[in-house]
Amino acid sequence: MGLRRETVQAVAALGWTRPTPIQSKVIPLMIGGRDVVGQAQTGSGKTGAYGIPLVERLDPVKRTLQGLVLVPTRELALQVAEDLRTLGLGRGLRVVALYGGQAIDRQFAELRRRPHVAVATPGRLLDHLQRGTVAVGQADIVVLDEADRMLDMGFLPDVSRIMKRTSRLRQTALFSATMPAEIHAIAVQHMRDPVWIAIEAPMPTVDTVEQFYVEVAEEDKVRALRRLLREEPIRSGLVFRRTRHRADRLARAFVRDGLAAVIHGGMREGARLRALRDFEARRVPLLVATNVASRGLDLAEVSHVINYDIPEDVDTYIHRVGRTARAGRAGTAITFVGQYDLAAFDQLRHAIGSALRPHRLNIYDTARSAR
Repeated sequence: MGLRRETVQAVAALGWTRPTPIQSKVIPLMIGGRDVVGQAQTGSGKTGAYGIPLVERLDPVKRTLQGLVLVPTRELALQVAEDLRTLGLGRGLRVVALYGGQAIDRQFAELRRRPHVAVATPGRLLDHLQRGTVAVGQADIVVLDEADRMLDMGFLPDVSRIMKRTSRLRQTALFSATMPAEIHAIAVQHMRDPVWIAIEAPMPTVDTVEQFYVEVAEEDKVRALRRLLREEPIRSGLVFRRTRHRADRLARAFVRDGLAAVIHGGMREGARLRALRDFEARRVPLLVATNVASRGLDLAEVSHVINYDIPEDVDTYIHRVGRTARAGRAGTAITFVGQYDLAAFDQLRHAIGSALRPHRLNIYDTARSAR
């Protein structure tokens, strides 16, 4: 691709060995200055697709904000900022993450160091714009990442307000897993003759994901999860619950034993980051999460996805299961099916077919329990 030596070294440091389909298509276009709309799922390599052209095209000598990346959540802001720091380290590029939940004074200090790139959530960036602590008028490249999630979270009016403050001469890239009419309208309104790229999402229900279900009464699911931990080689398991309250309740049963951390949208920033660090460092084998973790969190390696609460629909199941078996690794998905889950399970089994198999776990086998 004709990348700078420093960029190639940074890509190697991140462990990226070959470009993903979205990277192969987007990187040459963005390096060539084109606006791009990319439709691809989380985990397809979108950060590299726009991050590599970003660090290639920015000028480290100019101490102005030249690149802006808008993301829907603080977790994604932190992860994207970390990847961009690694990519831009050899060129001396400074990156700041701007998101709610962190003391704004700390962000003031980072902005005074005149970063080249800002990775920001829309609400916190607007706060800085209103305070006059950041200016985006000279940003040469603007990226909207996970645009459909920003739509779901009600951020599109904020995004439009921010885009109006940027230069009309900017290069713009937009990435989204889906392309509803509102996102299409954003692209038409704020982009110049963009190249549209759609990468078909591989069903995460094929070769590399083993899918199982366990029939277990609702009141016995904690016991089933404990047995699963003993019998299954779970290095890093993402356990899904439907609500924050349920996630907290399940986590309490495992946290005291050092077996789990929990993450959901109702937690303070520090607690969420500690949970992610503990899970990624393998200090705990389980991360109990609501659906907020099924998209937007780039967890490097998840060996198991456990649907403690059966997903609401097939799409949610696919998003959850897609958290494992990434980058060619094998993965396992296990769904608990209780007495109140039969209708949802019938729908799931109809959609997935024979790939969804019964798991060997049976907590009601008294002979095995005695052993």
